[in-house]
Amino acid sequence: MATVDLQAAAFVDAQRVGHLATADAAGTPHVIPVCFVRVADTLYIAIDQKPKRGDPRRLKRVRNVLENPRVALVADTYDEDWSRLGFVLLHGLARLVERGQEHHQALAALRAKYAQYRAMALEERPVIAVDIDRVTVWGTARAAEPE
Repeated sequence: MATVDLQAAAFVDAQRVGHLATADAAGTPHVIPVCFVRVADTLYIAIDQKPKRGDPRRLKRVRNVLENPRVALVADTYDEDWSRLGFVLLHGLARLVERGQEHHQALAALRAKYAQYRAMALEERPVIAVDIDRVTVWGTARAAEPE
């Protein structure tokens, strides 16, 4: 498992949205914006209630994770002043967490970051966990050079 350095971790933690890339068994890509939280070297992504209806396991991202657990998430900032651009690309293995202590802790961390989740009944819905194994950092998210 890759360790996210402190500056990259702070950058990732400050982002409100990331883009999750999954692929099915045939390698067909699927990229969507997601709300996420990082706890140590694991990302958690809730499968929330709205506008999604029905069985959350039917969602394309969930089906892809079950078929092909290799995923990536990019957290980035854009600015017209390109000297202020930054991103962290996190690669890892995804899995569904449907119950237990990890599920409970993931929901608590997601609710602490996103007030919108506090009003949602998420306990019966899975959470996507991504165990980070590679980190690429660029621009303003890069660790500061020693002085």
